[in-house]
Amino acid sequence: MKEYLRGAKKEPRNAVIVGAGPGGLAAAMLLAKSGVKVTVVEKRGVVGGRTSTIEQDGFKFDVGPTFFLYPRVLKEIFSAAGYDLASEVPMTRLDPQYRLVFGAGGELLATPNVERMEKAIAAISPEDAQQFHKFIKHNRNKLEKFLPFLQSPFESWRDLAKIDMLKLVPLLSPWKSLDGDLQTHFKDERIRLGFSFQSKYLGMSPFRCPSLFSILSFLEYEHGVFHPTGGCGAVTKAMARICREMGVEILLNEPVERVLIEDGKAIGVKTANHSLPANAVVVNADFAGAMKKMVPNRLRNRWTDERLAKKKYSCSTFMMYLGIDGRYDDVSHHTIYLEKNYKQNLRDIEELHKLSEEPSFYVQNASVTDKTLAPDGKSTLYVLLPVTHESDKVDWAKETPRYRELALDQMEKIGITDVRRRIRTERIVTPTGWASDFDLYKGATFSMAHSLDQMLHLRPHNRFEDVDQMYLVGGGTHPGSGLPVIFESARITSKLLLEDLKMEPQWHVTDTVGDAIARDALVGVAS
Repeated sequence: MKEYLRGAKKEPRNAVIVGAGPGGLAAAMLLAKSGVKVTVVEKRGVVGGRTSTIEQDGFKFDVGPTFFLYPRVLKEIFSAAGYDLASEVPMTRLDPQYRLVFGAGGELLATPNVERMEKAIAAISPEDAQQFHKFIKHNRNKLEKFLPFLQSPFESWRDLAKIDMLKLVPLLSPWKSLDGDLQTHFKDERIRLGFSFQSKYLGMSPFRCPSLFSILSFLEYEHGVFHPTGGCGAVTKAMARICREMGVEILLNEPVERVLIEDGKAIGVKTANHSLPANAVVVNADFAGAMKKMVPNRLRNRWTDERLAKKKYSCSTFMMYLGIDGRYDDVSHHTIYLEKNYKQNLRDIEELHKLSEEPSFYVQNASVTDKTLAPDGKSTLYVLLPVTHESDKVDWAKETPRYRELALDQMEKIGITDVRRRIRTERIVTPTGWASDFDLYKGATFSMAHSLDQMLHLRPHNRFEDVDQMYLVGGGTHPGSGLPVIFESARITSKLLLEDLKMEPQWHVTDTVGDAIARDALVGVAS
């Protein structure tokens, strides 16, 4: 009998991942590579979550993220699984990266070419042009020093109090806002906005966002802004295909009703069609929305409904996906229009929770780079207006038609004219739609705000503190929002889960921050 037992095959450890968004798929790849039997359950009929693709009348649109930044993290995850990102997902490095148009006057074609960028800045503010190189050098140092902490879990204040972390305090300047930090480099407010609008990737104002996040604009200039052929949704499609090739089961149209919890431990999930037992449950869904739906309030000691209601949440977005007859070849791939009353725009969103009458906005005109997104002779426009998350001050059933017209009028300010006549297909998503279709709490598209009191150990932990054997990935947990950071959360979470299962991760990080892989190793890099 003993010999039989010694020769018996050990049952594989299994995990259920709730949500086939980018964080969930990345975790599935890493766990499957390490020998875990993985099942991913997804409520929608397509993979990708907010990083999925809308296909309508022959046009393709990214649902959410359109900027693909810092591919190093995902390259390492693909490599760990035995795949090459450049081969699986062709990408084009954009140059110019985007066009910034200032309502207060002037515009800036942002380029990673230092000499050309200095000239572009000098056209607006000659004094500030001399500071660009200093800004890059300062933030290169900041990222290199802080990166090990972005790659590590923060499970208590003790992680914050480590000597190496305390040494970083002068460099990180947590007492400064992002705009305050940029004032040490740039005098002209327009230039500062050009290096701080990226705080909107976190759904925050640069006047409130912590100074740490100056690294976001640095990443664009140091490592590039990329467009995956087919859009960012092509990335998650490739990840899902690789997951299946690795033996991961992905169940679509399978909304989770609740996490199965016994004696304080997650033991699986219950869907409309299945009860799926598991040694570990990973939740890759909007944190607040998922907790309220999937885990009874009485089983959450720290993250109760009452506490969730008191947290600060990011802005939302008013989205228009437009299929257009013809093209706008003189409009950049990415254009950001910053109104002259930008500060009031932010106040309307974060404090007053009302709609601005002259809103700032962003337009992606990706067909100038990627012909696969639209039928011949046609193109796509992705239009985003930052707005307040759900509030009783805004009735979207009433406001949607009016705000649509306002958005179309605003687009004329960046050269998109006569657009109404040329629309061949259209879809609109409001904060109410984000809440209903994607289960986003308050329709907040970037989850909890990234204020100092909601970061690091004060954010929901990757190893969920209220339920054993339950783990989190995505923008709602540490390190936070944005695709590179979400992929990093998947790596952190996967390591913790494997540690608890007493299994060794079957991957390792070999690349350094200074590597040129993000610049040169991807196919289709634009010259």
